[in-house]
Amino acid sequence: MKALTVIKDRFRPSQPAVKAGMDGVRYHEYPPDTRLAHYIFCYWQLSTTSPLEEAFQYRVVADGCMDIFFEAAAPCNPYLMGFSTAFTEFPLGRAFNYIGIRFLPTALPLLFKINAGDLTDKVEALSTFLPRVAKQLENIAGEKHFLQSVKHSLDQLLLHLLAGINPQPDNRLYAAVDIILRSQGVLSIEKELQTGISPRQLRRLFERYVGDTPKMFSKVVRFQQILHAKPSRQALRRNKLFFDYGYHDQAHFIREFKHMYGLTPAIALD
Repeated sequence: MKALTVIKDRFRPSQPAVKAGMDGVRYHEYPPDTRLAHYIFCYWQLSTTSPLEEAFQYRVVADGCMDIFFEAAAPCNPYLMGFSTAFTEFPLGRAFNYIGIRFLPTALPLLFKINAGDLTDKVEALSTFLPRVAKQLENIAGEKHFLQSVKHSLDQLLLHLLAGINPQPDNRLYAAVDIILRSQGVLSIEKELQTGISPRQLRRLFERYVGDTPKMFSKVVRFQQILHAKPSRQALRRNKLFFDYGYHDQAHFIREFKHMYGLTPAIALD
């Protein structure tokens, strides 16, 4: 899919909230079958190695993606998480084992013909939107509690689903996405996002396939670029890198970063 290559090659969503060495909690990502790489960024597993002393709050940062996930002990209840405009916290208790599929921006709505805007900043039962997929997930995940064990089955399920789908990407949408990704989210939406259709039409395409406006998607892309750059607190303060990322001033940068991460840059990037 030439149109989807734009996202696959230029966008790598990051979820940094579980850091290496965090006692009792593990987070792993695994790539999908290469035939799925245009649609899926990774499979992931978030689990405890032993019961924790206190309930765990998992923070998901804004990453532009949509996820399907389930508790390995209860695969009959999979969930669908939409595009997020801000960080989200999930109270997971003292013991858990979640397995998920992280779809690249636009992929899930394109493949399964759902409206991404209906799920923005929401987590809903997968059966409400994709009952067939929910049932098939339950069938393959029943007794497999480790991602290494279920990965092949997930690959085969998704390849089977793709075999019966003929996605029709709108090249105007992906031209706009390409401009945003090339600029790393730092651009004037009104002046630089020209793809041959009206701003109103483009907004509708983004809301349907991404989940929000081109402006909001650009903000998430910019935020993700900062996470990948990993600037130190000293560099941010000394070099005023927030100007390079298109923020008006330091207060604007801190406010938007905290909105998407849940922590200030000084804490998160330490």
